[in-house]
Amino acid sequence: MAKEKSNKKEKKDAKQRKEKSVSATAAAKSRSKQPETAEVLSSKLQYQGPLFSVFSDHIVEPNGVECTRDVVRHGGSVVILAVDDSQSKRDPMIVMERQYRHAAGQYIWELPAGKIDGDESRLAAAKRELIEETGYRAKKWSPLVRYFASPGFLGEWMQIFLAEGLTLGDARPEEDERIDLYLISLSEVLRLIDAGAILDGKTLIGVQFYARNRKQKTKS
Repeated sequence: MAKEKSNKKEKKDAKQRKEKSVSATAAAKSRSKQPETAEVLSSKLQYQGPLFSVFSDHIVEPNGVECTRDVVRHGGSVVILAVDDSQSKRDPMIVMERQYRHAAGQYIWELPAGKIDGDESRLAAAKRELIEETGYRAKKWSPLVRYFASPGFLGEWMQIFLAEGLTLGDARPEEDERIDLYLISLSEVLRLIDAGAILDGKTLIGVQFYARNRKQKTKS
């Protein structure tokens, strides 16, 4: 009797999951008929700085909501997951930085990253930033993943590149950059993430996305 009740419950749960999946698909199709971006009724510059600008936009969102949103506009940034597997293919080394971040009020473990200069491409910016901050050059480059860091108010999206086939040269950090450079095994970086020692968003996304892809490739 208990087994029969358990089977009925499993069937009921499966049916509910299927119904939710179907309703989600239908909702997505319905939304696809709506405009994809907001109608901007007015936009006022509130702050202009060397790194970013802040605008107050009066808009009508695709769902019909009329409101004012404060938006931080930035020229764009790139992130580099630089991997050295010359010593171990199973547990490669990751180029990591540790530097003080005033906004966070603490030292942060993170992947190399930086802003795009002028009209340079994201890949060109990634190659330049890797050299400037770490001294490393890479033979192979490929886009790994991109993401919006905080889409509630920040318009910027960040592209993470995978850099492989590393050779070391001289770093050329900017005057206000004080960066400690480390080579840390992937397994140790993942351990630090699990321990809560790595709090930087781009590093959490880049390293774990890379580790998941490696795991899937190993299984296949």
